[in-house]
Amino acid sequence: MITISRRGFLVAGTLLGVQAMGAGSARPFFRRTGLPIGLQLYTVGDDLKRDFAGTLVAVSKIGYRTVELAGLADHSVADWRQALDRTNLKCPSMHVPPHSKTSVNLDELGTLAETAHALGTTSIVCPMFNLPERLTLQPQAGEGTGNMFARLGASMTLDDWKWNAEYLNKKGAALKPYGLRFAYHNHNVELAPVGSSTGLAQLITETDPALVTFEMDAGWVVAAGADPVALLAAHPRRFSAMHVKDVKATTRPNFSLQQDPCEVGQGIIDWKTLLAKAYQADVRQFYVEQEPPFSKPRLESVGISFDYLNALVA
Repeated sequence: MITISRRGFLVAGTLLGVQAMGAGSARPFFRRTGLPIGLQLYTVGDDLKRDFAGTLVAVSKIGYRTVELAGLADHSVADWRQALDRTNLKCPSMHVPPHSKTSVNLDELGTLAETAHALGTTSIVCPMFNLPERLTLQPQAGEGTGNMFARLGASMTLDDWKWNAEYLNKKGAALKPYGLRFAYHNHNVELAPVGSSTGLAQLITETDPALVTFEMDAGWVVAAGADPVALLAAHPRRFSAMHVKDVKATTRPNFSLQQDPCEVGQGIIDWKTLLAKAYQADVRQFYVEQEPPFSKPRLESVGISFDYLNALVA
């Protein structure tokens, strides 16, 4: 029989506890935190249009458990509810742009709240800045949508960004009684210098934290030549969600909606550090997103991103 003293038992217990803690900290980030890996469905938008039900089945089979909507892809709320139930997917967040003229928009908040509640959505995200009346949402000859927004964004003044912050506060206050959280999602346009500040800095400092939170798009932050870790530190607990988006080293810093996209883990972002810092800063929703052009089928790309994140220790 092996005997052990009381002191030896306590020492052994301590060592086992340390080993267990070490083993726990070595677990992949998403399994350690218990958070799901989500997908922003904009990434597979073309697939959704071709095969709505099949695409959501494929997303679920890859391993995603949450999705973030970017429009309803020409389907009814009932279609979405049935598809989400069939695939065991949850939809905690949806993007609703200020310029939307669809049935789900930021002008008819009662209808938007009904849609959100039907889908189990708790966060409404504004994915683009609002335009003052002097700036027309109309592309010039030969200008694509991205170039148009880059041009219009470059024309925004500090007063325009403060006016946007007022708009966000107003919508956040109106959505709060419905039990919905309101957030703003950045591109790289908002990180362009405006005087001694930036558009994003104005939005963050001029909005009420009780009404407006932020969804950081890490890929667009890096495309602007900025550091997402430093941005989290500069504005503690203002970000509640993140788009997990990677970019290639060939991406040149810019403020005009330009980047060289790639699957998560194939680019230059240090996800091990960033995910850990984001979690410490109270970010609790993470959605994979990838911009076009794609070098592979879209579902294959989001599968590569999922596999990388599912195994990542952070």
